Formats: sequence, structure tokens, C-alpha cells
Amino acid sequence: MEQPNLSYIKSMSGGDLAFEQKLIDIIKLEFPEEKTVYYVNLNARNFKLTAENVHKLKHKISILGLEKSYEIAVAFEENLLQGNTTLNDQFESILNTITNYLQKL
Repeated sequence: MEQPNLSYIKSMSGGDLAFEQKLIDIIKLEFPEEKTVYYVNLNARNFKLTAENVHKLKHKISILGLEKSYEIAVAFEENLLQGNTTLNDQFESILNTITNYLQKL
């Protein structure tokens, strides 16, 4: 599985380390909250709200350089809107990978 990285953040920052750290701090703050709300809505089987949660999370997936994972998130979001959760295991794996990565930053 692909691993998160800071390549996109570094390319956006133009070498501004304070900017990079600010983005990282925002992701570290928002990601766990968004992940928690995702699980609440998924467990409640509210797939429309879960799709909205995936939509928010996929932006962080993209920022962390996870191109294949982003594609999975796009497909999962579309599936959820149809009540289909078949990509859930793959999406949860992505969330776990990001969680582990952010804990090490």
C-alpha cells in the first residue's frame, strides 16, 4: 500500500517551513475529528452523511500524496450515495495508514 508523504505540502509551501507546519497542524487537528464523525455516520448507516464525510477526508488523502487512495475514496463516496459499502475495508485501511503516519509527525 502507498504511504503518506509531505511532497504536495512541500511543493505548495515554496520552502516556507512555518506554512508547512501550519498545514500539518491543521491536518493533525481535523483528521481525527473527521474520522470520528465518519464512523458515527457509518455505524448509524446514514450513507448520505457518510459520503459527505468521505468527501471531506479525501482532500486530506490527496494532500498527503495518496493518489491511489484518493481514487478509492472517490469511488467509495459514489458507492455510499447508492447505499453500497463494498469499499469500506479499503477505505478504513487508508484511514488507519494516515492515522499511523500523523502520529509519527
